[in-house]
Formats: sequence, structure tokens, C-alpha cells
Amino acid sequence: MGLLEEIKAKAKSLKKTIVLCEGEDKRVVEAAAEITKEGIAKIILIGNKEECAKVAPDVDLTGVTLIDPLTSDKTAEYAKILYEARKAKGMTEEQAAVQAKDRTMFGALMLKAGDVDGYVSGACHSTANTLRPGLQVVKTAPGIKTVSSCFIMIAPEGGNKYNPDGVAVFADCAINIEPDAQQLADIAVSSAKTAKAIAGIEPRVAMLSFSTKGSGNDDKFFKSVPKMQEATALAKVMAPDLALDGEFQFDAAVAPEVGQLKAPGSTVAGHANVFVFPNINAGNIGYKIAQRFGGYMAIGPVCQGFARPLNDLSRGCTVEDIVATVAVTALQAE
Repeated sequence: MGLLEEIKAKAKSLKKTIVLCEGEDKRVVEAAAEITKEGIAKIILIGNKEECAKVAPDVDLTGVTLIDPLTSDKTAEYAKILYEARKAKGMTEEQAAVQAKDRTMFGALMLKAGDVDGYVSGACHSTANTLRPGLQVVKTAPGIKTVSSCFIMIAPEGGNKYNPDGVAVFADCAINIEPDAQQLADIAVSSAKTAKAIAGIEPRVAMLSFSTKGSGNDDKFFKSVPKMQEATALAKVMAPDLALDGEFQFDAAVAPEVGQLKAPGSTVAGHANVFVFPNINAGNIGYKIAQRFGGYMAIGPVCQGFARPLNDLSRGCTVEDIVATVAVTALQAE
């Protein structure tokens, strides 16, 4: 059984309730039906029967719960939750009443209220529009100030000598453009949790750079090496029991012979399976190289750092992408 099938099987056993916010999108409606049919999760779809019938007339939504914020008896209750969360920022009760009817906000408020276990949106909304309600009302997990993302990278045919697990985690490749040291530490700790909960591996985290243990120094110009060194130190304070080290070049992180040479005594060097990149340029390029040259499958981006599971879809997503994201979200809820 491949990792994705394992994730789906685990999700089935958890029986979580996930809200899909975009009943106006044909792919989301089809995914809602497929998830329900497979028993991966209980689905609440934000939309109405007429709309769903129009965009996906042949889809059987038996077992899917449809909720329309314009007619739901929960909307007023959710508006009060939104007002309490945002009144310090100047939001009025009238504004909250209007915003609570927005579908992505309504979904986030369902999550905040505990009426669902996880939230998935983004098939027809931007990342900003998908994540903003989460940041405003769900907020970040205790001890974490940074919402980030990672990709779960699945190796072809079970991996190779540099990735014997057959799976790795790359972060942050999609949200934080130029994270500072504290943000990178948050990303490292969050990614380790994702590696354990979703990928099913014992995390060994490498903080990546073009330098290994001070072999390179760009302090005069970009200061990226000192930033990764500081991030490593901060992450070790945040999670002292976590196998984490750096800064490492990629070969020192994955090749035992290079790790032993460049970072003798490190328990992570040469054996890493979670990789924290210094910025989004490196992360995004890195995961796409692994995809196209290495044949890795990329699941994600998986959002991390929220107090409760909330995930963003690509607007180019397929039905299978949505199904996989819901399964991942269900595991995060556990």
C-alpha cells in the first residue's frame, strides 16, 4: 500500500468531519461525493442543492450535508464569534453579520466553533482569501506564531539510499517568502509534527543552507547563513527532544559519507528526512526539482501552525487532489 492509500485508510478509521467551502465548484462537489462514498470523512459542503445540481448535475450527494450561510440558523451565532474575535481590530457587529455569510469565513467559523474537525478551501479562491479567515478567527497553535506549509514528498518505488523511508517533508515552499530566524524555527517544529502525524516517519530535521556548520559565510551581504544558524538554535530551544541540526548543505543532510565528513558527531547529518529551506525561492525550486528530475510525488501544500486543521487547495487542483487534502486534514485533526 502506498503512502497516499495509507493516509486515506487512516482517515477512514478516524471518522472526522471536514468542511469544504466551495459548493459552487464542480471539482469540489465531485470530491465531496467521492470522499463520502469512500468513507474517508464526513463532509459538510457549503452551498445549496440548486447550485450543486447546476455545476455537477450527475453527482449523487447522498450522505453529504449541504449548508448555505445565507439561510443557516447558525449564521447569527457564528457572526457573534467573529465579532468577539475581531472587535479589537475595529469590526462592528453589523460588519460581522455580513462577513459571516462569506463561505470561506463561514467555514472557518464552523472550525472555530468546533462544529467541524477541519477546513479545506482554495479551489476557486486565492491563498490569501482562503487563509485570511483562519488567521483571523482560528489563529495559530500554542507556542507557534507562524502559519507555514510543507510538501510531503513520496519517492518513486520506495526511495533510494539517500531516502530509505521513501518519503520526505520539504518546507516552506508555498507561504512564507523570506522567513526570519524565529519563523524558520516555527516552520521546523511544525514540519516535524506533520512528518510524524501525516507521513508516518520519525522526523530528523535539517536546516538547509549553502553552508555546512559555518563552511560558508555571507554575513556581509545577505546574512542567510547566520539566519539559519540562529533558526537552528531557536528550534532546539522550542523542541529540545527533536532530532534537528544545521546549518547543512543538502548533501551533508542526506549523504552519510558527506555528513560524517562535514558535520562529525551530528545525529541528523546524512540521515535527514525533513528539510527546512531558507526561503520560498529555495523551497519551491527544490520540491519541483525533486518532482521533475527525481520522480517524486508531492502531496500539498499542507498548511501548518493553525490551532485547528485548515488547508488551502491549488486553484488548478484535481478531484483527487481534493480527496487527498481532505484525508490529510483528517489526520491533522487527530
